[in-house]
Formats: sequence, structure tokens, C-alpha cells
Amino acid sequence: MIGLGFLLFVALVALFIFTSSFKIVGQAEVMVIERLGRFHRLARSGFNILIPFIERPKSIDVRFLEADVGGQKRIASRTTSRIDLREQVLNFPSQPVITKDNVTIDIDAVLYYRVADPQKATYSIQNLPYALETLTRTTLRNIVGDIELDQTLASRDMINKRMRDVIEEAAVSWGVDVTRVELQAIEPPRDIQQSMELQMRAERERRAAVTNAEAGKRAAILESEGQREAQVRKAEGEKEAAILRAQGMAEARLALANAEAEALRRVAESLPEGQAAMYLLGLKYFEALPKLAEGKGSTVFLPAEATGVMGAVGALREMLNKAGVSAVENANVRRSSGPVTATTAAYPSTRPTVAVRTSDTQVSMPDHPTDR
Repeated sequence: MIGLGFLLFVALVALFIFTSSFKIVGQAEVMVIERLGRFHRLARSGFNILIPFIERPKSIDVRFLEADVGGQKRIASRTTSRIDLREQVLNFPSQPVITKDNVTIDIDAVLYYRVADPQKATYSIQNLPYALETLTRTTLRNIVGDIELDQTLASRDMINKRMRDVIEEAAVSWGVDVTRVELQAIEPPRDIQQSMELQMRAERERRAAVTNAEAGKRAAILESEGQREAQVRKAEGEKEAAILRAQGMAEARLALANAEAEALRRVAESLPEGQAAMYLLGLKYFEALPKLAEGKGSTVFLPAEATGVMGAVGALREMLNKAGVSAVENANVRRSSGPVTATTAAYPSTRPTVAVRTSDTQVSMPDHPTDR
């Protein structure tokens, strides 16, 4: 029985020596090996042999954020002898930060880092993840405390860069490379959010009003320009039309004048020399004579010199006879109511006049200008 217990003890000791002497390290992992309490070497990935009771791996603390069943996030910590060389994410709960204009906001930040020197990460700082978290919190408070709320919301890239510079300067001595620092969320208080929403809505309404005003202004300008151009075009059209009408009237009058000149020339050629004027004067008298009889029961008094009309008519008759044209025997001027009689009367004045009465009598035209 004693021999069986001794064999069992020897087997356990051998198993302990075997497990503590042979270590298999995974890819992208290292182990800090201490010999008699001092740093000796780094056990890289692969198979490593340790001297029992003399060499042992160094244990380090690890902190990470995990979520429970209810979805609540909490920070968990544990101890391990293996250092992960991959890039790691340090995510911690949001923290209240006071801005320069005394507004308290909650900021949730995340830090990306990678262990570059496992020896320094093990011996230069105790609890490296907690140190990085604390440094991130204090740096974030310092940076946000120097700027106002609006600038904080609009300058995330600037905050990220400043935080990375400050944290990286301190983390270099810890054997850590800080790759990125990001602000996940910035949560102002509820009343501040409502004020910001009202301000944003007012700003959008203002921009919409300005846009509508500019559109109306542009439309009014275009409409006025269109009306002006239309009026200019209309004026130009009226001008051209007036010019064309004037040119047409001028050409018509010129053609009429040419026609009258041709007619006068032919009349002058067909009459004896010097008698064309008497012919035209007689035609004018004939055209004016019916107008003298217009009106009902009216008497028109003419100067005595108007009796020359009769002489002109007689001279016209004589000229036509001399030209071989059949003479006009009698020229009777009638109105719709009856014939017109012209008599010579002495008007009580210094000048003798001729009275033409619209009656049912008939006047006979003289045959010669001297028959007056």
C-alpha cells in the first residue's frame, strides 16, 4: 500500500515537472520567462523548454469589457502569462466631461493599441490596460475642458488626434504603440439636445426662407428682363413697321404724284397752249359746286368774285370745243330734293355777292365767261 502511494506521488511530481517544463506558445503570443525571479528571456511561438523550479513565466493582468445576459457592459479582469501581440481594443464605459461653456456631456471613447515590447509592458507599468484607460479618461477631460460644446460636436477628428498624441507619448515608455483613438458617442443632456434641435430647425427654416427669397428675386429679375426684352422687341417691331408704312406711303404718294404729273402732261398736250390751268380750275369748281347746295332750305352767300366760276366753266367748254372734244352743252347740278338756282343779288354790304338758294328752281350755266 505504501509502495502504491509512493508511485502515485512520483507520477504526480513527474506530471508537474513535465507540464511546467514544456510550454507551447501560440502564434502572435509571447511569454516572459523569469529565472530565479529575474527577467531571463521571451518564449516565442512554438515549443519551449523551461528548467523546473528555476524558470517560470511572468503573470500579467488583463482588463476587458464584456456584456452580461441583460446587455449591460462591465469591465472584467483576469491574470494570464501570455501576452497577445495583436492589436487590441480597449473599450470602457462612457464618462461625464464638462466643456468650456460648463455643459456636462457623456463621451464614450475607444482605444486601439498594440504591445511592441513585452518586457517593458510587463515591468515598466503595473496593469497596463488600467493605466491606458485612466490616461485616456484624464486626457479626454483636459482636451474637452478647453473647447465649447459646439466645437466638441464638430471637432471629433481634432480631439482624436490630440488624444492619440498625448497617450502615445506616455505609452512609448510602456512598450505600447497607440494606433487609434476614437470617440464613439457624445451625448449632451436632454435639455441641451432639445435646444440644439430647435436651433437646427430654426436654421433650416432660415435657410429655406433665404432660398425661397433668392428664388423669388431671381424669378422677378428674369420676369422683368423678359418684359423689358419684350417691350424692346415690340418697340423695334413698331419702329420697323412705322418705317415700312412711311416708306410705303412715300412710294404711294410718289407714284400718285408721278401719275398726276403724267395725267397733267397728257392734258396739256391735248389742249391748246396755256389752257391746261383753266381746265383744272374748272374741274375743281365742278367738284366744289355740289357741296354748296348741301343743307335743307339754306341760302349761301358768295362774294361777287365767285361768279368767275361760271366764266371758268364757259372757258372750259370753249377749250374742249377747240380740242375736238364734244362740248358740254348744259351743266345742271341737282340735289336729291330738286335743282339748284343761282342768282345775283345785291347784298347790303360794300361787296356785291351771289346768292345761291336751295329751291326747286333751275339755274342755267353761262356759255361764255363774259355772259355774267
